[in-house]
Amino acid sequence: MLPHAYELPATVLLVLGGAVACFAGYRLFRIVLAVYGFILGAMLASSVMGISNSVAMVVAAIAGGIVGAAILIFAYFVGIALVGAGMGAVVAHIAWAAWRAPSAGPAPVPDPPLVLVVVLASLGAFIAMLLQRYVIIVGTSFGGAWTMIVGGLALAGDRGAEKAASAGNVWILYPMTPAPGRRWVPIVWIALGLIGMGVQLTLTGRKR
Repeated sequence: MLPHAYELPATVLLVLGGAVACFAGYRLFRIVLAVYGFILGAMLASSVMGISNSVAMVVAAIAGGIVGAAILIFAYFVGIALVGAGMGAVVAHIAWAAWRAPSAGPAPVPDPPLVLVVVLASLGAFIAMLLQRYVIIVGTSFGGAWTMIVGGLALAGDRGAEKAASAGNVWILYPMTPAPGRRWVPIVWIALGLIGMGVQLTLTGRKR
């Protein structure tokens, strides 16, 4: 979690990084890994600092971001496996939400069982290693599209999106379970992801 003053730079980073991932994720996969590694590292490092110490939190976020980016850049195949695992985890959340939403009613849908997430994440990582090009294209297209949406919502003043941006965790807002008044989000996410996938398959992702 970053201090409020740093939410704007974080949202800009999300929009730009999401655009790169969505439309050129396969061609620029190492850059995409660096961006998402930086976000993940910054999130983990800043979370251990007290929220009252803004300077220490920012320093920790930068240092953790650099370490996270370096790890994913130099661990190329690990990065591919993580993309597949992330896709599997997203599928687990979406499937669980779709299955439990009717019975949950207006109450929030509970998180899926850990076993389900682990199994689908492992399966996603295995498939990613077998079908690297297509998994990278699909994963970066839809992951980048969602990152762009969260960054755009945060720039527009959406508090939930601002929370996701400052925390470095864009999946705080789940794609298929939007808050009331944001029912358009899944449609835009799928459409933007498909557009990004088409661009990569026909243009930017043809050769590396």
